[in-house]
Parts: sequence; structure tokens; C-alpha cells
Amino acid sequence: MKLQTLDIRILTELQRNADQTNIALAEKVGLSAPACLKRVKKLKSEGIIERVVAVVSSTAIGKRLNMVVEIYMKNDDLALSNVFINAINESPEVKQCYKVTGEVDFVLIVNVADMFEYEHFCKRVLYSHSNMKKFTTLISLRRTKFDLCQEGLLAD
Repeated sequence: MKLQTLDIRILTELQRNADQTNIALAEKVGLSAPACLKRVKKLKSEGIIERVVAVVSSTAIGKRLNMVVEIYMKNDDLALSNVFINAINESPEVKQCYKVTGEVDFVLIVNVADMFEYEHFCKRVLYSHSNMKKFTTLISLRRTKFDLCQEGLLAD
């Protein structure tokens, strides 16, 4: 699906606030409510909008430590990699996981309440994986930017 300018405006507004009514969204993008709803449904059916979620404040629920964890594996083995991915997918502390290029194999975004919880996660998930070579933890001092909006979506 080639995105039109109106689709971009709809996506931008939904990324800012997906909780707004269709009428409010339609007013912001300059469409009638039925036309806006039709476009949103098409964006969903085409897979452009994957899902609508609530962004929960980790601090508000007591998860004050955010960490970036670089994972180095011993071997580049697909089966062992899949075992690790499954373990990560089952770990509630891991909020995001990326398979990356370069010396590092995976980058995790981990959110925990304290170092005790992080140590428990490391023992349960990271140290227990047989293909783990090493991992490096970067502790976030503060978040300076958090943006889910995709800019520059216009198709050529």
C-alpha cells in the first residue's frame, strides 16, 4: 500500500494519541468522521497499523531501572539462538530484544525494580544459557528521549 499524505497525517496523530475519538482524529486531519474511520480500518487491514497499545510508565509501577544489555554468544548457531530467543520472550523483564550485526549478537532493553531483581534475571536467563559468552550491562541514568512516532513516512 502506497501511503497518501492523509494516511501519514492519520498515522502521526494516532502515534501521538491513539486514545482519541475518531471524530477528534478526523477533525485534526481534515476529513469527515466516516472517511477517517475507513482509512484507519484500511491501515489496519493492510498491516500498516500492527496494533494499538498503552505505554505504561515503568516508574509508576515500581520498575525504576532501565538497562541496555549487550549479549555476546559463543557460537553463531541457529538452534542455540532460537533457544535464547525463546527464553528472552518468556522473560517479563525484557521489554525489547534486537538481533543485531557486528560483534554483539543481541541487544536487550531490560526494565527492573532494583539490582536484586536484575541479578535474579541474570542468573535465571543469561548465566543459564549454554551459548552465552558474555554480556555487558549499560544502566540508564535518565531517559532523554522516548518517541514512538515514525517521521518521514511519505512514499516517493
